[in-house]
Amino acid sequence: MGKKGEAALGDETAARIRRWRLILGEESEERFSHSEAGGPALSEEDQMLDAALSAIYNSNSRFRFGEGGPQNGPGGPGGRGPSNPTISRWLGDIRTLFDPELVKIIQTDAMERCGLKQLLFEPELLRSLEPDIHLASTLLLLKDEIPKRSKEDARAFIQKIVEEINALLESDLRRAVTAALNRRAHSPIPSASALDFKTTIRRGIRNYRPEFGKLVPEKYYFFERSARTAANKHTIILDIDQSGSMGESVIYSSIMSCILASMSSLRTRIVAFDTNVVDLTEKSDDPIDLLFGFQLGGGTDINRSIAYCESLIENPGKTMFFLISDLCEGGNQAGMLRRLQGMKESGVTVVCLLAVQDGGKPYYDKRIAERIAQMQIPCFACSPQRLPELLEKTLKGMDLTGFSEEEEKN
Repeated sequence: MGKKGEAALGDETAARIRRWRLILGEESEERFSHSEAGGPALSEEDQMLDAALSAIYNSNSRFRFGEGGPQNGPGGPGGRGPSNPTISRWLGDIRTLFDPELVKIIQTDAMERCGLKQLLFEPELLRSLEPDIHLASTLLLLKDEIPKRSKEDARAFIQKIVEEINALLESDLRRAVTAALNRRAHSPIPSASALDFKTTIRRGIRNYRPEFGKLVPEKYYFFERSARTAANKHTIILDIDQSGSMGESVIYSSIMSCILASMSSLRTRIVAFDTNVVDLTEKSDDPIDLLFGFQLGGGTDINRSIAYCESLIENPGKTMFFLISDLCEGGNQAGMLRRLQGMKESGVTVVCLLAVQDGGKPYYDKRIAERIAQMQIPCFACSPQRLPELLEKTLKGMDLTGFSEEEEKN
């Protein structure tokens, strides 16, 4: 082997030692220094990375988040990076060193392992945190404990999550609703406000006059005006479980609710429940107000909530009822199943979503879920990205069997 080959092998070995040293943490340094390979040479950036990770993962250091930031516990050794950095400095370091997805994981680990949850309501920290739906769920769960000085920063943090999810869902949800509802019958009565431009252009394209540069339709198509009246609107009722395990589902469902409530072609009702039932429809103008209207935690009485939602149904054939719950019923299970069955038999389109979350297997009562599925009521978890497709298929009255099977595979 030539000198270049030996040098390359040496560089590769050094790189491996460096990686293992960073993986195992500062407490492994002494063992590396006494090995034949010698201790790894850490760059200034490596030392910053090592200090940032040691703050939460180094068991010997016993780092805990105090008033000034990550600190050593009694008897714990110091880190190699800047001593006693502030929370903002620490967050700035990890955001510089890692990509956003890893930053979210490290933030969550810091909360669970090092008592960062106690400082979650510090304004300085809230302004520095990377937007993350799990942290948003924690904020909503603890919202009644937020001190006055941090309330605006807490709302601003939730606002970041809302904007991200809006960007993900809004245009597709609007397109899905429009695609489903524009399949209405056409009317012979002309009305400029009810003109179906898409159909008129599609069927009249053969009459394009190149000499004028214009399309001259033989016939104009108009939507039925009666379909625009309140009595003929489709109603969507979202019955949302606000027990503590449903935090992520509450956030996605609330934002979807606000988008739907802003569409004049639909009537949207938003109901939250634990052992009590609260109608939050009036808060649908502002997704932040709506989210802060939920009281995450507490028991579950699904039967009571469904009973309330039954009172909101005026036209069963044009009503879609979405129960969003883990089905861990603390109330009358038999009564809950009877109400769902009766609602379906009356003509309401009933869908049970076990969770609306991005990744991970949801926890739910499998026995109750199987009973609901046996009643031919779709019952499955749904990823947020597929909510528009689910809504469009539901509005069109399509069979959701294939959809639910795809979601279960994912």
